[in-house]
Amino acid sequence: MRRRMARFLLLQALALVAASAWAPVTFADPQATLLNLGCSQYNATPASAFLAALNSTFAGLRANLSAAGAGGVGGFATAAEPRAAAPAFAMAQCRPYVAGRDCVACFDAAAARLRAGCGAANGGRAILDGCVLRYESAAFFDQSTLPGNTQVCNGSAVGAGGFADAARALVADLAAAVPRAPGFAAAAARGGVYAAAQCVETVGEGGCAQCLKVAAGNIDGCPPNSDGRAVDAGCFMRYSDRPFFPANATVDLAVYLRSGKKSSRKGAIIGGILGGVAFLFLVGLLTFLLIHRSRKLKPRRGDILGATELQGPTSFYYRDLKAATNNFNEKSKLGEGGFGDVYKGVLKNGKTVAVKRLVVMETSRAKADFESEVKLISNVHHRNLVRLLGCSRKGSEFLLVYEYMANGSLDKFLFGEQRGTLNWRQRFNIIVGMARGLAYLHQEFHVCIIHRDIKSSNVLLDDEFQAKIADFGLARLLPDDHSHLSTKFAGTLGYTAPEYAIHGQLSEKVDTYSFGVVVLEILSGRKSNDTRLEPETQYLLEWVSIIVLKLPSYWPGSYMKVTT
Repeated sequence: MRRRMARFLLLQALALVAASAWAPVTFADPQATLLNLGCSQYNATPASAFLAALNSTFAGLRANLSAAGAGGVGGFATAAEPRAAAPAFAMAQCRPYVAGRDCVACFDAAAARLRAGCGAANGGRAILDGCVLRYESAAFFDQSTLPGNTQVCNGSAVGAGGFADAARALVADLAAAVPRAPGFAAAAARGGVYAAAQCVETVGEGGCAQCLKVAAGNIDGCPPNSDGRAVDAGCFMRYSDRPFFPANATVDLAVYLRSGKKSSRKGAIIGGILGGVAFLFLVGLLTFLLIHRSRKLKPRRGDILGATELQGPTSFYYRDLKAATNNFNEKSKLGEGGFGDVYKGVLKNGKTVAVKRLVVMETSRAKADFESEVKLISNVHHRNLVRLLGCSRKGSEFLLVYEYMANGSLDKFLFGEQRGTLNWRQRFNIIVGMARGLAYLHQEFHVCIIHRDIKSSNVLLDDEFQAKIADFGLARLLPDDHSHLSTKFAGTLGYTAPEYAIHGQLSEKVDTYSFGVVVLEILSGRKSNDTRLEPETQYLLEWVSIIVLKLPSYWPGSYMKVTT
């Protein structure tokens, strides 16, 4: 053991010597200045088992970063111990201009900070100049921004040559270009200003753009200081009057500023082959089943991003949310539901959110149930689930703050004013996104969550038309030792499985049935129950069953018009 330790220390010393010798060429520097350290307020239980699992994930991250950086710069890695007695999940990413060996050194510094600062906390993140490291006790997915995003302004003011204006202009260009750049990262130098921006690989173009928009707003307060940074859960931005990356790391931002968004629409939907509709329906169900099966066989790699502040729901000030929604103005209302009205709001940092306003009964049991549910849902993080950012309470009135979905609900694009504007690729991606979200609720989260109200109006679409399941007001937990629950019916008729509606037997199959109904709506453009139609075709499932029975007489070559 001593010989092995001595060999390890010798290798570390050699690595440091080599890094120092290489500095003039590769700009070697681990950039280990700590910018932000956050720890969950809750401790993991049992602590010893969690720390053992966490050490295993950290070892895996280090090995992956070492391998990824052996021949270059930067690095991104995820690791998980989902089947441990106390599961642990972790993610690390280095800046694209940090040399491979320095990436590992930065990771070591971040890990040391977390171990010293967070102890047995079940979540934590350390953001350094050169890297970011996050961990948590549950899978945490592509979250781009968090309350607590911050700026770090250093150095004295630089007054010469319009430095402040040049810095703001370059930062704005980076915020626009990086979401379209490879790897969501870029560095540039212009007019005596050096700047770089990076998003975590799993957030997607829309999440990256949203995060950098907030970051650019935060860093805007730093000029004319000579150095400024903005840090968030999903992105990092920095400018300086001195180079902090090698000259060969810069890119031409004009390429990405000119590119614009790719057009995703190639024409209106005018029809489809009858057999193709049936085939796509089967593909959707098969995709759902395969994703379910993959969750049982192995944990999903990637898509991991931290949310340590949300181990308990983040508390917002009621007055801030009231101001964000313009005093709950009718013009800010996004929709109405059985559980409350939803308003569009803009927070002080410029981030757009959706605020649900509801009233909870003034009983201790009702309040306890509500707070327990909010705490549970605030820990659910997946790219295909609408994320709860936090809540606020004033008397019997509760406000829930959700991420804002620019394109609203799916039903608008199927039956409303936007009907007929979704192309087949978008429809297929929406089906797959729903399947992934449900599979996470049923299989990947540490306890099975049954949504109970899957329908097209509860599927929201972001600015990239990525599907996200919303409204967990009826959600129930299914204990590991239960195959089903016997409960009073709740949900929406037309989407509900018969055995649940009649006998009250609740299992994850209820969500699967509802998912199938929504798939049929997506493919046919028809509502599950349309009272305007003739009785024999009023119900979508009956209509489909009639079509399926007639399928042999249509096949092959027969066409039907798809209602959109």
